[in-house]
Amino acid sequence: MAVGYLGPERRRHRAYVTRNTEYHFRDDVCVAVRDIKSRKWLVSHLAVERRLSGGVRVIVSGCAVPTCAPPKVGESLYFGEEGRELVTSALCRVERPEPDVVRSYPL
Repeated sequence: MAVGYLGPERRRHRAYVTRNTEYHFRDDVCVAVRDIKSRKWLVSHLAVERRLSGGVRVIVSGCAVPTCAPPKVGESLYFGEEGRELVTSALCRVERPEPDVVRSYPL
């Protein structure tokens, strides 16, 4: 049985996916936002060019609890710096975007 790479994570791109939107990141900065249905990049979205502050988890009582850790499925993205606060809808999945998607970012 082959053992995989055990060193530090080197991949820089990640996509956080909600029901309607994909948030694409390079390191901790949102570099692109795409509408899932139309597949169009939303260049004027409030998250673009902002650093991810953490996640928001809704607990059983209905209270929203912020976390400094990267958000997990079921939590929301939280952008708290560099402008108006922004909390997304809950994440459905976290992915690694394909290289052709990364090359298509509207930077």
